[in-house]
Amino acid sequence: MSRYEAIWKTICRIPYGKVATYGQIARLAGMEGQSRLVGYALHALKPDQAVPWHRVINAQGRISLVGPSERRQRKMLESEGVRFTAARRVNLRLFQWQPVFETAKDAKIAKQKNS
Repeated sequence: MSRYEAIWKTICRIPYGKVATYGQIARLAGMEGQSRLVGYALHALKPDQAVPWHRVINAQGRISLVGPSERRQRKMLESEGVRFTAARRVNLRLFQWQPVFETAKDAKIAKQKNS
């Protein structure tokens, strides 16, 4: 599996109504510190790929896109019940995906992060 495919597979795990950060996706895909790679993988998506790209936001709880793309992503998130503050941020405490560790690898990564 390519690195992009691993990233896309991880993004597909984000539940409806939740968001994840670029760094979180990188970590869960086994690519700690590769947040930009997640952005590149999202940019490489083809229109027919069923990956919920709109659920990935930056670590500040903001949409990284600008202009019409930002409005589209926000509208998609709001349609799933994700709310934004007046400062155009998502409250990550409320809406960030907290995955149940499905594999030993995920648990190991989380343990290292919390050490």
